[in-house]
Amino acid sequence: MNDFSKILSQAKELESKMRESQEKIKNITVAGVSGTNSVEVTLNGNSEIVKIYISPETLKEEKTIIEDLIMAAHNNAKTKLKSKTSEEISKATLEMGIPGFKFPF
Repeated sequence: MNDFSKILSQAKELESKMRESQEKIKNITVAGVSGTNSVEVTLNGNSEIVKIYISPETLKEEKTIIEDLIMAAHNNAKTKLKSKTSEEISKATLEMGIPGFKFPF
């Protein structure tokens, strides 16, 4: 097998691994919390909110406090999702022998 064929084969394998990773990422869900678990926002792998929980005690708070807690929980969930997404991409690239690959580019 010549070098070009070998590179082409590796590229196809990497493409396949990346597709697998993208499918796994779609199925990830993460929950972000704030205010000692008084607000929880759950995101799916596409960064869409799939669930919001607000404790009954929190609903007694001022509107601006609730808004801040929701934003904080959402940001916490986004950070977790980014970490899990990077972890999934790293797994695929390490299997291919590409160390240090970062996502997003």
